[in-house]
Amino acid sequence: MSLEHADNLRGKAAIAGIGATEFSKESGRSELRLAVEAVGAALADAGIAPSEVDGLVSFTMDTNPEIAVAAAAGIGDLTFFSRIHYGGGAACATVAQAAMAVATGVADVVVCYRAFNERSGRRFGSGVLQRDPTVEGVGLGWNMPHGLLTPASWVAMFAQRYLHVYGATTEAFGHVAVADRKHAANNPKAYFYGKPITLEDHQSSRWIVEPMRLLDCCQETDGAQAIVVVSAERARDLRHKPAVINAAAQGAGRLQDQMTSFYRDGMTGLAEMGVVAKQLWQTSGLTPDDIQTAVLYDHFTPFVLMQLEEFGFCGRGEAPAFVANGGLELGGKLPTNTHGGQLGEAYLHGMNGIAEGVRQIRGSSVNQVENVHNVLVTAGTGVPTSGLVLGVE
Repeated sequence: MSLEHADNLRGKAAIAGIGATEFSKESGRSELRLAVEAVGAALADAGIAPSEVDGLVSFTMDTNPEIAVAAAAGIGDLTFFSRIHYGGGAACATVAQAAMAVATGVADVVVCYRAFNERSGRRFGSGVLQRDPTVEGVGLGWNMPHGLLTPASWVAMFAQRYLHVYGATTEAFGHVAVADRKHAANNPKAYFYGKPITLEDHQSSRWIVEPMRLLDCCQETDGAQAIVVVSAERARDLRHKPAVINAAAQGAGRLQDQMTSFYRDGMTGLAEMGVVAKQLWQTSGLTPDDIQTAVLYDHFTPFVLMQLEEFGFCGRGEAPAFVANGGLELGGKLPTNTHGGQLGEAYLHGMNGIAEGVRQIRGSSVNQVENVHNVLVTAGTGVPTSGLVLGVE
């Protein structure tokens, strides 16, 4: 949408309910059942009956058809249903689609969901070696012959260039992992609850693809997360303090590919997130100084550094200094991923990060930041992506 039209969305819709299954490595049940459990939990959290839902939004990667979820969850007629492409880049865009539907009167109650058995079923971390590469995008044809077969290998190309250009070391990546795991250690819902790590732990973890180590890579998770979106007006009368959607955006940059955009100039930034950042700041009327806490998509630690720079929290090449000495931790410059992120809590393609943004607005996070008025949430990086600014009324 244009910046003018995006501005028309500001403050019209809100997140009124969040719900999730447990996060595990072996759910023992179908992805459809996981989706229905999360949808039911989110509706119960909002105090809305399933019969009131008239819209559903998910990912193209999700195996659960909207009509199957509707039937199993007790939802009746649907007037709106939509799916977003590009894996984790879709997370915030599902909420954007729901907000547009609510703001325009196409639907009254829209539930966004994502469910998968990503550890016990299809493991994204295994890459494309045993899958049809045409599903992943034609760009991989330029990279597979050279052995670039996994997400970690694709990101490592950017990470190596970033370190070379800015003279940084892999300790910069380690500070991101340490902050995430510190927050997860205090989160009973996190898979790594009670298991913080040190920078030494990070530096001694095994290489996956240089310059990235095991602790630079997110975990694989079985589970589901759902988000309920209604009008801001209706949200005021429901059970919880509304998380108002003050800005929502999608972005794909010039020469964008699906995690293999190696032919751009520089390779030290994330052009797609720059497109999102420009829209979010302009349509919300906010600046980086107005954000009290952020949820930055952390499937791999190097891309957290680049996001800090794309959004203007620091200058180009300054993210390593920004994250040093606890910059992302509670009490730091920008408390980030206070739920533990995808490295510490769970890998739900970013949907659990949106839920943490809502908890920060409500004041109910296990790692609550003081006086939160605005939360930045981002979706997957390296692919066409999306973002949100959530706020209080």
